[in-house]
Amino acid sequence: MDTTFPRLMLQHAAQRPGAAAMREKEYGIWQTLTWADLAKTAEHLACGLHQAGLRRGEHMVVIGANRPRLYATMLAIQSLGAIPVPLYQDAVAAECAFPINNAEVRMAIVEDQEQVDKLLEVREQCPQLQSIWYDDPRGLRNYGDPGLASLDSLLDAGRQFAAQQPGFFRAQVDSVSPDDVAALFFTSGTTGNPKGVVHSHRTLLDRARAGADFDRLTEHEEVLAYLPPAWVGQNIFSYAMWLACGYIVNCPESGSTVMIDLKEIGPTYYFAPPRVFEGLLTTVMIRMEDAGAIKRGMFHSFMALARRVGPALRDGQSVGALDRLLYKLGDVLVYGPLRNNLGFSRVRVAYTAGEAIGPDLFTFYRSIGINLKQLYGSTETAVFVCLQPDDQVRADTVGVPIQGVEIKVAVNGEILVRSPGLLKGYYKNDQATSEVLTNDGWYHTSDAGFIDAQGHLKIIDRVKDVGRIVGGSNDGAMFAPKYVENKLKFFPYIKEAVAYGDGRDRVCVMVNIDFDAVGNWAERRNLPYAGYTDLAQKPEVYELVKECVEKVNADLAADDKLAGSQVSRFLILHKELDADDGELTRTNKVRRGFIAGKYQVLVDALYGGQQEQYIETQVKFEDGRTGVVSATLRIVDARTFPAVKAAA
Repeated sequence: MDTTFPRLMLQHAAQRPGAAAMREKEYGIWQTLTWADLAKTAEHLACGLHQAGLRRGEHMVVIGANRPRLYATMLAIQSLGAIPVPLYQDAVAAECAFPINNAEVRMAIVEDQEQVDKLLEVREQCPQLQSIWYDDPRGLRNYGDPGLASLDSLLDAGRQFAAQQPGFFRAQVDSVSPDDVAALFFTSGTTGNPKGVVHSHRTLLDRARAGADFDRLTEHEEVLAYLPPAWVGQNIFSYAMWLACGYIVNCPESGSTVMIDLKEIGPTYYFAPPRVFEGLLTTVMIRMEDAGAIKRGMFHSFMALARRVGPALRDGQSVGALDRLLYKLGDVLVYGPLRNNLGFSRVRVAYTAGEAIGPDLFTFYRSIGINLKQLYGSTETAVFVCLQPDDQVRADTVGVPIQGVEIKVAVNGEILVRSPGLLKGYYKNDQATSEVLTNDGWYHTSDAGFIDAQGHLKIIDRVKDVGRIVGGSNDGAMFAPKYVENKLKFFPYIKEAVAYGDGRDRVCVMVNIDFDAVGNWAERRNLPYAGYTDLAQKPEVYELVKECVEKVNADLAADDKLAGSQVSRFLILHKELDADDGELTRTNKVRRGFIAGKYQVLVDALYGGQQEQYIETQVKFEDGRTGVVSATLRIVDARTFPAVKAAA
């Protein structure tokens, strides 16, 4: 698109000034911000930032949840030709230091006291950080740190400047080019320091428009913005596509009210990673297990029907008259109320991405009438590479290349992408840029996969993670850890899994149980427990997880390429993997290498044939305190199966 984010904002404000641009829930009441209000707020913030010294090409940090004034701030920064750098609001202070120093950030706008404390903590490491403005003043009355001020004061100064120079803001917006840098997104840093991904207005808006055209999105869509704005997926769905289409973005009151707010808004366009859909389904199943026998029986009966005919109806295929009639009855009694309870009664298009989603989970949502689809992309590709057409939705693919995208598969199985949405480069990292971008415009995704006979892309794993079993009966067999982990995580009782096996004679896995799902399972069986660590080491829980592991092994045995990846031994970790402890990225991706080092004693025990292993682990609590969790972990052997020979 030959335009910029601020120009699109002004275009919406001119064409429909009174239309809702955003809503924010505050004290239980939804407050509306019109396009005219948004444009005026962005103008005053831009004028205030100009007076404060923000200049073209300079980076400015924005940290917080989805808040209208923070969105307006990003527009204000872009209006001046400067570059917003959104950071994760749940990152600890030390994680903020590298991006602030790397991007030479002098100014930051943050949401509240928590974020102010974080930046004040790293000021010694970031001496150039001069000015910090905050949106929410609660708890900050007695703070007297130099350079700290409220967003209201910035707005007041900008309002006065705008009154004196009424043409300044428009002139600034007009001087910004579509090829200017629009944002700097830092990757999750799975293996080291995060890399700053540089995107222009053109790259982000081109992919936003392509995605909108693919699903025929209009200004009438409703979106709930609840994922971190620092994540490029949230930024595309609730910022780039918002400005490209002009639809309404709704900001929940807090993380704890998202489910309530989801039901109240009833979004028409929805995005969530698989873990969110898993959590929603787990909640549903827990509630159904606690329901009366008649209600539970009706639910399971109609869900069996839905699994059998729901996806076919969703895809417009032919279904028998009796099944169609029964499904309509089920829609009145079960599916409709369930969609409403989940907040999906108005969803026209729902997407999931980031990790593989289990076929059973995927089928559940589609069978009850929700148009859930998968997409493929990354920070470097401005998200949209492949999408699933409405009538070609399958659990084992991520869709077809959309408008403007070319895909090819390298000799080693790596997916290469050429697209108008590719990054300009990695900030201050020419070497990393040259490693992923070829001279003729192909981007190395580092994902291994292939294009099937129907033209759909299938992803197997990360290229660097695809390894080989060495020694034993499966010597030389392919090992795809992410594939194994995802198959385990398809079970509601398993929240996270970390698989090892490359260069070894067998596959071993460390598991996190889903505390809510397993806790409910234990309570129904009158199995007492005192917290996560105690529950995780119950013999009954090990048997439950063992059943899941052996079902995965049976599935893997039927795949001639991955039969050697069956899990031989496993243990259940004594604590949940946590980003604050360095075990996950801020986008909840497993840091497999870090975990192997941290829990080397457990890896050695798994491969050393031990039956149990004692471990002590330091953990960080939400309030910043540290503590130690210790336990003697059981190690269990799982049954493996002979590979099923393909028919000749």
